Amino acid sequence: MMPSLDTFPVPLIHINETNSTNNYLQSLCSEQKVEELTVIVADFQTSGRGQRGNSWESDPGKNLLFSTVIFPEFLEARRQFLISQIISLAIKEELDTYTSDISIKWPNDIYWKEKKICGMLIENDLMGRNINQSIAGIGININQEIFHSSAPNPVSLLQITGEEHDLFKILKNIMLRIQSYYSLLKKGDTTSIACQYGESLFRREGMHQYKDANGEFLARIVCVEPEGRLILEDEKLTKRGYMFKEVEYLLK
Repeated sequence: MMPSLDTFPVPLIHINETNSTNNYLQSLCSEQKVEELTVIVADFQTSGRGQRGNSWESDPGKNLLFSTVIFPEFLEARRQFLISQIISLAIKEELDTYTSDISIKWPNDIYWKEKKICGMLIENDLMGRNINQSIAGIGININQEIFHSSAPNPVSLLQITGEEHDLFKILKNIMLRIQSYYSLLKKGDTTSIACQYGESLFRREGMHQYKDANGEFLARIVCVEPEGRLILEDEKLTKRGYMFKEVEYLLK
């Protein structure tokens, strides 16, 4: 059910089907002036993209598939991980209102226990040393009953809670939370953002299994550095630093 556009907090474009909401929004931004935080939401994506070139499985009309755009020209490219942090936090905190055990799996997947409920792909366009445009494409499993793909660990909010949920109510609240975090970012309040992100991390306590180019190892999370590098400490108390795609979480 579509919400009333005049009560939605940001400009909203609802489409039945597209290959990718990120592609749709990028094309729109290249053709005309688009208001910041404009949202494209689709009932179905024919080729939704995720990290590492993965696709996102979703039955038509069951889940949230959307993209939003910001123009953070005040933000240096080396600090682009902050965008990932604020969007991850907004989604995590909205899902927290429905269930417990929601966390952020570095860098920006959202997990319920050991299962993935949300993934995102953030694409930044640079202008000199700063970010000119950032489009975040987000897929959240809300009302899907069964997953058919070979993805190892998907879960939906319906599977967790046993009941269906209002897609656009959740979308509206997520956008309000993104607005709030983006205001903090504009004010330069990056310390509270980074702190909140650190406290929300999947496996933030204890020793867990990981795998890098040299094989499997046991380690604990020390921190995530401002540019997004994950710092682990292994059993020999050796610190190991990883950028995106350089280390794999071994799930139960």
